[in-house]
Amino acid sequence: MSYEPQDGLPNVDATTPAVLVLPGPVAKDEVPRLCADVRARLKATRAGVVVCDVAGIGPPGLAAVDVLARLQLAARRAGGRIRLRDPDPALRALLGLVGLAFEVEGQPEEREPAGGVEEAVEPGDPAL
Repeated sequence: MSYEPQDGLPNVDATTPAVLVLPGPVAKDEVPRLCADVRARLKATRAGVVVCDVAGIGPPGLAAVDVLARLQLAARRAGGRIRLRDPDPALRALLGLVGLAFEVEGQPEEREPAGGVEEAVEPGDPAL
């Protein structure tokens, strides 16, 4: 069984997010192109999410935080969001330190405990 090659782009399921790989340290002049890529991928897939593979983004620092914040802003303005794939723990800590919350692939969502659930208090625990 064989298939004829198709012209144009392949059909994409609207629930499958596009993946954008951020290779090495990103230069400041590359950011507008990356933001345009995020917007284009959101429009093409209509999934509402672009997965950013940040495994190779380089050492965690403010430059990486700036790039990710700009990509998230571009995605939000286009009606979507970005999700991080394989972030360095130090990068996640730095993002938390500056107050930027990102979804991380494979990480369960953090939610409030169900109503009526109380924590047990052990004898000898100091009162708050």
